[in-house]
Amino acid sequence: MGSVRSHRYSIVSSEEDGMKLATIAVPNGYGNGNVNKVLDEPQRQSRFVRKDGHCNVQFINMSEKGQRYLADIFTTCVDIRWRWMLLIFCLSFLLSWLFFGLVFWLVALSYGDLENDTQLCVSNVDSFTAAFLFSVETQTTIGYGYRYVTEECPVAVFMVVFQSIVGCIIDAFIIGAVMAKMAKPKKRNETLVFSHYATVAMRDGKLCLMWRVGNLRKSHLVEAHVRAQLLKSRTTAEGEFIPLDQVDIDVGFDSGIDRIFLVSPITIVHEIDEDSPFYEMNKQELETSEFEIVVILEGMVEATAMTTQCRSSYVASEILWGYRFEPVLFEEKNYYRVDYSRFDNTYEVTNTPQCSARELAEKRSNPSTSRNSFCYENEVALEKVDLEEDIEEEEEEEETRSTQDIEVNALDDVNTDAGSDSGHSADILPLETRPLTAEPEI
Repeated sequence: MGSVRSHRYSIVSSEEDGMKLATIAVPNGYGNGNVNKVLDEPQRQSRFVRKDGHCNVQFINMSEKGQRYLADIFTTCVDIRWRWMLLIFCLSFLLSWLFFGLVFWLVALSYGDLENDTQLCVSNVDSFTAAFLFSVETQTTIGYGYRYVTEECPVAVFMVVFQSIVGCIIDAFIIGAVMAKMAKPKKRNETLVFSHYATVAMRDGKLCLMWRVGNLRKSHLVEAHVRAQLLKSRTTAEGEFIPLDQVDIDVGFDSGIDRIFLVSPITIVHEIDEDSPFYEMNKQELETSEFEIVVILEGMVEATAMTTQCRSSYVASEILWGYRFEPVLFEEKNYYRVDYSRFDNTYEVTNTPQCSARELAEKRSNPSTSRNSFCYENEVALEKVDLEEDIEEEEEEEETRSTQDIEVNALDDVNTDAGSDSGHSADILPLETRPLTAEPEI
């Protein structure tokens, strides 16, 4: 069970296989062996999506930006930083208390409660400080009992009711925004990880692009599924330049393989076939191309049932051609063990074709080169062996031809002798009595 892989995303491996791979040198700096080969770092490419999932985009010259953000104030409060959220939280209560405290002070001033010993509207409110304290007690429902509204002032009674309603609205809005911000599924992405590198290698006889995803929590990601897009600039047939053209990368949407059970790290596989944008790219073209692969993992958080999305990206310099990921899942006696120290580790596969998937398919479809269907680095040596075999076959054919020529010449000599004897006998007989000799008899 440890080494059987019945599914394309299976990552179960035996402990013995894992220990064998642990001693292999890894050029990307994540392995355990000695690195003798240094990967050349090309010129750094600008990312559309950073490795942490944040989009590297800035919006400028937006008309009516403030009005649009205020129109959706709840989403704005959820998206802003915590420092601004706490500032809004404090100001919303302080400003409401000050506003209604000022209203109660104006009511007391208009009814003469500030100058008289006996208050007509609000008892024991003879200054702005007392009015502010009464506003706080009313909105927070503290009610010490020292300050209260009398029945002889309808305006003060109305303001108490109105402040209570406004206070409930502020509480609902602010508390709701804070709770939504705290339960934001975006923070779940901190425990969802992508491998630092993507790899290209053979799997099930096909050239595949692979990367790895993992879940650091024991809580599951419900209905988890993956998808990927290729971002690359191109020019249309009409001459229009598209700076970031988005092309979908198939990871098994039609067959349902894109839906994964993310309990342990899983390797996502994209088969480079006729529909793949990498079908005509070989190793050199892929390393020198400028593109970006955006990978997305979506699912529902098990605790809150809210949908979360985790993103990352790979540029051409982060795709290792001819490498595979080391196994991280090992079968123990009564359980499975996941070693996240191997999550980014890769090992080199020397027999990976260096040509494109299209060239590989053409070589396989050609019967004359069926034996050389894999374009390995030692393809020249294989062609040399084939040439030697062809020469040996030609030599054998020449020997066979020479043997056949000798036999034919001997048979011709025999026939010539037999013909001369029959001709001599025919000269003795008369013409009328000369027998007709058939060619088979000769």
